[in-house]
Amino acid sequence: MNHLSGIDAAFLHLESPEMPMHVGSLNILELPPGYSGDFFENVKKYLAERLHTADVFTRKLALMPFDLADPVWVEDDDIDLDHHIRHITLPKPGSNAQLQQYVARLHSTLLDRSRPLWEFFIIDGLRSGEVALYTKVHHARLDGQAGVALGRAILDTEPSGRRVKPPRPKLRRNDYQLGVAELLSAAATNTARQVVKLVKALPSLAAAAKTTLLPEKDENGRRNWSLPNSADFFAPRTSINVAITNQRRFAARTVPLAEVKEIAKRTGTSLNDVVMATVAGALRDYFNSHRELPEKPLLAAVPVSLRTAGDESANNQVSMVRMTLATDLPEPLQRLKRIAEASVEMKAMMGKVKSAIPTDFPMLAAPWLLSGLASLYGRSRLANVIPPIANVIISNVPGVQTQLYFAGAKIISYYPVSIPAHGMALNVTVQSYNGRLDYGLIGCRRALPDIADLADSLLAEHRKLLEVARSLEAAPAAIAAPVASAATAAPAAAKPRAPRSKAKLSVVASSKAPAAKPARKRAPRAAKAA
Repeated sequence: MNHLSGIDAAFLHLESPEMPMHVGSLNILELPPGYSGDFFENVKKYLAERLHTADVFTRKLALMPFDLADPVWVEDDDIDLDHHIRHITLPKPGSNAQLQQYVARLHSTLLDRSRPLWEFFIIDGLRSGEVALYTKVHHARLDGQAGVALGRAILDTEPSGRRVKPPRPKLRRNDYQLGVAELLSAAATNTARQVVKLVKALPSLAAAAKTTLLPEKDENGRRNWSLPNSADFFAPRTSINVAITNQRRFAARTVPLAEVKEIAKRTGTSLNDVVMATVAGALRDYFNSHRELPEKPLLAAVPVSLRTAGDESANNQVSMVRMTLATDLPEPLQRLKRIAEASVEMKAMMGKVKSAIPTDFPMLAAPWLLSGLASLYGRSRLANVIPPIANVIISNVPGVQTQLYFAGAKIISYYPVSIPAHGMALNVTVQSYNGRLDYGLIGCRRALPDIADLADSLLAEHRKLLEVARSLEAAPAAIAAPVASAATAAPAAAKPRAPRSKAKLSVVASSKAPAAKPARKRAPRAAKAA
């Protein structure tokens, strides 16, 4: 039996109908020239030959009696490809908006836990003549980097593909069902192992806690032991910091990776800093247009990988940190500099504690309680009244920088589709791929019915950062100028909406779209979107 780690199991226990815990991607595919076959049937054959190359395709959950302990992964000898691989044809005209609405709908439904936790959808009927591939896999099975490794197992670098060795024949069919006593014995053994592992890690955990919690000494060698102000600890409340439903909105946008690298190089920051600043500027513009921009800066919850180099195991090795988005600063370059400073501070802190953060921990008798509390938290709508810890989830997943193919079709895009949560109704995940930076924005429909407007603001902010960065060529030291405080900055007026992009479907959106005429200002909306 293959036991779930504590983090893997947490994604199962926290799942609810309103908060499905699977991750996915949307790929636009270009079929080979003159292709006349049945691509859906070809995909089924293609995947059937590769299922054995990744455990995620062949293992399912075996639940513990009464949810007394975490479930285990067991081999599924009867995989129904007609369930896992499905075909959808979009109605005419097969627009970009229709595709993204359909992906949002597919992403809102739970995976069947009696089967391996994955589904692939082939979507045709696009007016561009291209085909879309939407995939979803439960987060209990993999994180972002494990997903990239999974992609390498089923994707090719040549249109003709590669030869995949067939699986080794099994000596006998495994029809044996695990009994209650065997499951409970395995749970007890695994819990004991987890406890021993945790006890051995206690010294490093204590050292990490001391590093994190012990205040720094001032110039006089004294430590400030006063408790932080609760107003500074929590994020400001916005209309996206509410309890969510299972209804989703999805938007996909693309910017050239070379332009993002150019911004980072000219400003002396990192690619991730530029991504964070782009999202920050888009959120500032979005909330400004609704006249609800908080005076205090928004905070982002940022996943941080705990993987060691070369580790491609299909599990979760991730933690979460908070970072300021500096939305109280009006100028793009000021925001970028403040975010870069916060990033350096965060990396320094994670460098001290990263190795001590546990990814496995005992949960004997806790799963049923954790699931119940998670369900109660969501359905009681406590997120509407409890101050948020962060406003938005932002994740940056490094991808492959070579051309990839799926079942002989050329992969044009690699848009991530992730998880919004109660209290954080928006998730922005970014993945680089073959010279592109693909943004996937997924949110609760009730909190973010106009997520496409936010995505358009993201493109506008990228163009703004690029323009500012290029203007530094004559004065490269401008990035070192002191950041103006929010108190001395001029108050920001409400801005018109960013222009909508009308790019070709295969690119979904381009950072080089021409600027549109300013739209009329919107009326303010209610602060709570329930």
